Amino acid sequence: MEEPRTIIADDVEIGGPIKCTGGVRMAGKLSGDLTCAGDVMVEKSSQIKGNLTVNSVVVLGAIKGSILAKERIELKGNARVAGDIKAKRLVVEEGVSLSGKIEITPSESASGEMTMDMDAPGAAAGDEAAKTDEDGTRTGNPAARSALGNRPSQLFARK
Repeated sequence: MEEPRTIIADDVEIGGPIKCTGGVRMAGKLSGDLTCAGDVMVEKSSQIKGNLTVNSVVVLGAIKGSILAKERIELKGNARVAGDIKAKRLVVEEGVSLSGKIEITPSESASGEMTMDMDAPGAAAGDEAAKTDEDGTRTGNPAARSALGNRPSQLFARK
């Protein structure tokens, strides 16, 4: 995590959105969205009511809103998050409270489409039902296809 260029102290309250290009260390209160091209540290004393769009974030405080991280989300200590989260990587420590949908896409391409290595550990050998053509059409055993459904969207969300 990069060294923050902006520090918002625990005695500061901000009402409205924050946009920045460098890192932020947030110890105060924010009622608004935080959009940051850098990394963000949400301290234990911090309370945020708004959405976060960041490169990476470490959360120790409370967030009521969604978190979209380009790289990584870390929820530590007694962090409290009430909102959906999406990132390439997620770390959650014991004691964290999280209420919302989670979407982790470690192999997402720049176009936003999911890719998946079917030969990776965890993929069943010879599992014809899990294979798709380049255009997303399911191939393989028809009985197995019907057991999983014919739409690739049931396995992967595509944008």
